[in-house]
Amino acid sequence: MGRKVILATCALNQWALDFDGNLRRILKSVEVARSRGARYRLGPELDVCGYGCADHFYESDTLLHCFQVLKELLESPVTQDIICDVGMPVMHHNVRYNCRVIFLNKKILLIRPKMLLANHGNNRELRWFSPWNKPRYVEEYFLPRMIQDVTRQETVPFGDGVLSTNDTCIGSEICAELWNPRSPHVDMGLDGVEIITNSSASYHELSKASRRVSLIRSATSKSGGIYMFANQRGCDGDRLYYDGCAMIAVNGDIVAQGAQFSLEDVEVLTASLDLEDVRSYRGEKCHPYLQPEYRPCHRVKVDFSLSESQDVYFPSHEPIEWRFHLAEEEISLGPACWLWDYLRRSGQAGFLLPLSGGVDSSSTACIVYSMCHQICQAVKNGSAQVLEDVRHVVGNAAYTPKEPRELCGRLFTTCYMASENSSQDTCNRAKDLAAQIGSTHINLNIDMAVKAILGIFSLVTGKLPQFRANGGSTRENIALQNVQARVRMILAYLFAQLSLWAQGRPGGLLVLGSANVDESLTGYFTKYDCSSADINPIGGISKTDLKRFLQYCADKFKLSALHSILAAPPSAELEPLRHGHVSQTDESDMGMTYTELSLIGRLRKISKCGPYSMFCKLIHMWRETCSPSQVAVKVKHFFRMYSANRHKMTTVTPAYHAENYSPDDNRFDLRPFLYNTLWNRQFRCIDEQVSQMEPKKNHFQNLNN
Repeated sequence: MGRKVILATCALNQWALDFDGNLRRILKSVEVARSRGARYRLGPELDVCGYGCADHFYESDTLLHCFQVLKELLESPVTQDIICDVGMPVMHHNVRYNCRVIFLNKKILLIRPKMLLANHGNNRELRWFSPWNKPRYVEEYFLPRMIQDVTRQETVPFGDGVLSTNDTCIGSEICAELWNPRSPHVDMGLDGVEIITNSSASYHELSKASRRVSLIRSATSKSGGIYMFANQRGCDGDRLYYDGCAMIAVNGDIVAQGAQFSLEDVEVLTASLDLEDVRSYRGEKCHPYLQPEYRPCHRVKVDFSLSESQDVYFPSHEPIEWRFHLAEEEISLGPACWLWDYLRRSGQAGFLLPLSGGVDSSSTACIVYSMCHQICQAVKNGSAQVLEDVRHVVGNAAYTPKEPRELCGRLFTTCYMASENSSQDTCNRAKDLAAQIGSTHINLNIDMAVKAILGIFSLVTGKLPQFRANGGSTRENIALQNVQARVRMILAYLFAQLSLWAQGRPGGLLVLGSANVDESLTGYFTKYDCSSADINPIGGISKTDLKRFLQYCADKFKLSALHSILAAPPSAELEPLRHGHVSQTDESDMGMTYTELSLIGRLRKISKCGPYSMFCKLIHMWRETCSPSQVAVKVKHFFRMYSANRHKMTTVTPAYHAENYSPDDNRFDLRPFLYNTLWNRQFRCIDEQVSQMEPKKNHFQNLNN
């Protein structure tokens, strides 16, 4: 009958500039798609070179190597008799475009440039690419000679076109075009395009998957059609984790769902779909010629069929219910996969973490433990790729991980660095957690190193600073805390480089950081302390989310040590103890709670609030607990802390991006780092508003009395 088609989309763990590895993964995905009977294979955005090449896109080498990979793809027997859709940069008329290159049987059918570029959040596509701003227009592209030698084509269509096969019509969207208010799929659907593809490099943020699924359902429920979504997965070289979620939808229903988090480099999703379902749905809903300024798509004819003539016995996929992860599950899975990619690709032998016994460092430890769980589960499920990777990391070609605690002992070293200001409680909490997850645990004391450094200072100046509790000034108090914190960083790197050497084992360890997003926002950490590390899996996650995550880990992994960690007040433990107990707490030092900080962070970044706008919002949001003058005090205090400490973000450890209110200075949250911390006009506006509000409030109170 020729009405049912088998389509394949995929999630690939591509790596920026790893052209040979990217080629292998593309070919593997095509091979799997063909083995399942698919006649169209869709890959992620820029899957030939990797999405995260950044300023390497400027280099002619990047374009050259992309065409070399394309040549090998065209020549491979694996890519025959299936339409292959790959992504790469292409320069046309000396302008660089982010393109899909669609080919079949050694012939390029269409080069489709991206029309709506992503230029917000972490995306900077306008820095490297130009948008194709000629809708419905196609022109000739002259192929490089190396490609002409294979395809025997001199020119190919380049522009906003669609493919018209013998049995259906296929159009492309690229990533951000789905999220745009003028998405191309709307007009394509009205013009009879039945299959719409989307090649993405969409990165993970907590709860973002639900928005993605909602957009794809909406795209096909409005005007019907089949929607294929491919996405990158993994860490391709920076702070982002691309979270898969490959899917296929029909007429508003999801019919195939890929994994959001996985250690597998290649995942292929296929579905058998009935084109008549699309035609029946649209027959009632779509009337394109009633639309104003209707312009038909440019069709590129392809003498090929996605369906078979005898397909009556092919089953069609049925709708499924998408299962979304809780935020705590996402924290457990996403950063863990990111750590594994970083570890296996860095060539190091494991991780070292300064484990203080607090919520933050314990969260980092639990993420590593979750990583070990995922590795063991993947090996148990028969993943040859993951087994090969873990053997390479541990340096033992015969090793097979049996259970997470044993693997954790090989890959993970934790270190409690006590000082005279550390309590026995935190020491015990760190020790208990390390024992339960199986890490190699070190317990050491830093007092000797601290005293040696202070001794040098005293020898030179003739003065010995004192803590505030012992009569010292604020400057002395902060300096003494900073010395302890920075000594811990030095020792962390020393043990990361040489602890395996001391055991007679090869390799070094990556140092993990554990400053959360709220502390980064206010600068509540010492510059170049043990928050300075190689990478930080929790640097984009709020304290409130981390507490929920630890409760999740306590239940899922049966880690009873986490209960006492959650019950303890957060403390840096850098000031002297009182009667053997902690006297310093994070929230008292910062002058606000972590809950307040989380809200303020969202208002600053997501709602784009300066001091005055933030005050105007918070007087309503906190009206039950704070007067306008109290809100003003909190807002001013936050902005003073934020602006005085913003310089710390220029050297902060690269962190997993998880929240859309992250203060990451690299490219997500671009701000000055030298502020006028007085905020004269901004604070004056707040004061004027308070003076207008509080007399009225007092007047009404007097009337009521």
